[in-house]
Amino acid sequence: MSELRYGKIKRVYGIIGTDVSSLDQFFEEISIKLVPGADWGKNLDAFNDVLRGGFGTPGGGFVLRWNNSDISREWLGYPETVRQLGLRLQTCNRLSRKTVLEQLKLAESESGDTVFDWRVDIILAHSDDGVELELR
Repeated sequence: MSELRYGKIKRVYGIIGTDVSSLDQFFEEISIKLVPGADWGKNLDAFNDVLRGGFGTPGGGFVLRWNNSDISREWLGYPETVRQLGLRLQTCNRLSRKTVLEQLKLAESESGDTVFDWRVDIILAHSDDGVELELR
């Protein structure tokens, strides 16, 4: 699907929030919807690279329409954030350990950014690349 946006036709990719209950499922949705067949790292840094382009996404940018985003916001909230930070703590280098522990303590007290916030922030950081986010 494409839409005329600001004088340009932009491809619209849709994510359905009810299909995204974990970070892993989010990455699977990105694989299926944005970059089918592409081999990418399925992590935060690789997701950032996908949005930058070169993995089959349109060079002039695109619209990422996140339907039922309120459901994803709930599912990618503090419990998933605690889980992800716990996994990150197991593999991070010693220099990052203190920061990850601080983030984990915040998430355990239901404070700070969540996995959902991480996704949104990364997407919004690519507005100069023509990437638009629609939360519905």
